[in-house]
Amino acid sequence: MLKVAIIVGSTRPQRVGRDVAEWVYKLAQKRGDAEYELVDIKDFNLPLFDEPASPAMVSEYRNEHTKVWSQKITPFDAFVFVTPEYNHGPSGALKNALDFLYREWNHKVAGFVGYGSAGGVRSVEVLRLVCAELKMATVRNQVALNLMTDFENFTKFKPQSFHEEKLSAVLDDIQEWAGAMKSLRIEGEEELSSSDFQDDSSIGEASLQ
Repeated sequence: MLKVAIIVGSTRPQRVGRDVAEWVYKLAQKRGDAEYELVDIKDFNLPLFDEPASPAMVSEYRNEHTKVWSQKITPFDAFVFVTPEYNHGPSGALKNALDFLYREWNHKVAGFVGYGSAGGVRSVEVLRLVCAELKMATVRNQVALNLMTDFENFTKFKPQSFHEEKLSAVLDDIQEWAGAMKSLRIEGEEELSSSDFQDDSSIGEASLQ
């Protein structure tokens, strides 16, 4: 059975993202077609990216918090990113969490549930570009929750009923694509095991940026 992480993309106090993620999780659990898990980046206390080298360039991480984050993300086949929109983009916390890893995201599938004054659509557009660089396939369908119509007083989450159908379409796409991506991951793992990684001392200054 596929494993899908529903990732809470906001860490600020009094956030609404956790409520949105729990709504996604509750509806996803009813499907019975995958193993769904809530993953809250706030629980991992990630600092601003502080590894000495790009995660694409090394075989091992230096910092314990990176290793813990890697161990959490590695087993999943797909992700639903629940993302706010801050100034036409995702939260810094979510972008930072993505930047900490590389191989753990490769050849997996991502779907999006955005929320904001414009439904979080601009945040999702940015995340699609980030996911492409991380070798993730993103599904076309997405959920766009509006602060004006899906939240009472902009804080209490009360989604309109039609969003359930849209979320179902996102999860349907993830289910179809994630299974197909498994063969790519197997090939990638085989290449990874046979390749020689550079150690930190041999990585050029440009690679450390």
